[in-house]
Amino acid sequence: MRTSKISRKTKETDIQLELNLDGTGIADISIGIGFLDHMLTSFARHAEFDIKIRSEGDLYVDEHHLVEDTGIVLGKAIAEALGNMVGIARFGEARIPMDEALADVALDISRRRYLVLKADFAAPNVGQFNTQLVKHFFDTLASNAKITIHASVYGDNDHHKIEALFKAFAYAMKRAVKIEGKDIKSTK
Repeated sequence: MRTSKISRKTKETDIQLELNLDGTGIADISIGIGFLDHMLTSFARHAEFDIKIRSEGDLYVDEHHLVEDTGIVLGKAIAEALGNMVGIARFGEARIPMDEALADVALDISRRRYLVLKADFAAPNVGQFNTQLVKHFFDTLASNAKITIHASVYGDNDHHKIEALFKAFAYAMKRAVKIEGKDIKSTK
């Protein structure tokens, strides 16, 4: 099975994460930031990954450290669970609407990290979640998972835009990690 367990403890956060890429979408997530819990639960469900996260952090400062470190840990867990990447589809894409919002995500699991995100948010926060941290979360995740992500979203409601983005990322990942063969898809 393609699974991983990652722990990260710093002066600012303490995170334990378990990931199963061949799961059924079971999420058991307690980060302490309700909106991020909601987004990662949605991600797990739609990617059909089983994810368990337990974390504590310095939320008395703000949510930045916890969001960043969750991206680090999830990215490392994805990279570890993929192992040598033999047989995976490698590329994934998805276009997901949520009411008036529409998100597009295309990605390449290539061991090269890059993020392009085109998204504007009107509100500074959705719940306790600072909308500036959307890009930071995906950039940190891409860096640690070593994947290239191109994403864009538009709409009127920031909650809908962010949720559509996480769901599009989920479906793109689901397609990219699918086992399709017995080789690594590369000419190198």
